[in-house]
Amino acid sequence: MPDPFKVLESRDVYKNPWIQVREDRVIRENGSTGLYGIVTMRAGSSVLAVTESGEALLVRQYRYAINQETLEVVSGALEPGEAPLAAARRELREEVGYVSDHWIDAGRLDPFTSLVNSPNFMFLALDARKVGILPAEEDEMVTPVKLPLDLAVQMAVDGAITHGASCALLLKADRIVDRTR
Repeated sequence: MPDPFKVLESRDVYKNPWIQVREDRVIRENGSTGLYGIVTMRAGSSVLAVTESGEALLVRQYRYAINQETLEVVSGALEPGEAPLAAARRELREEVGYVSDHWIDAGRLDPFTSLVNSPNFMFLALDARKVGILPAEEDEMVTPVKLPLDLAVQMAVDGAITHGASCALLLKADRIVDRTR
């Protein structure tokens, strides 16, 4: 589909190593003008690891933006030039100390399409096994949490887990995991 907008002006409003905020003045296809703010974040990968005994490996961490602790699947930003699956493998090892030989691509999630450009690539890591945690980034403070997969799925359904990629990945896992065993 061709772009229905003509950009009149684009300017960076804010930028740091993690996000860029851009403001665009546009003319829409119908001739009306508009102003759009776009937040661009580095692409990320999320992984739901499930052990051979059916336990989901999640992480508990405080999230500054929402001022609360959350329960989430393992997630992290891609390093420059890093493939999404490589990032998922790295994050799984860094955050919970697990590896897997059975990976399933669970698709891509665009978290907030009206103003955020931050693709998230989702993976399932089945029959995950503990090998030891790699040193994490200095600002990353997570606590590994192991729950029965069914309970984690129910927590996403009930709203106890609110992180978008976590909810999507848990619900996808509920459909996928039984079919792969």
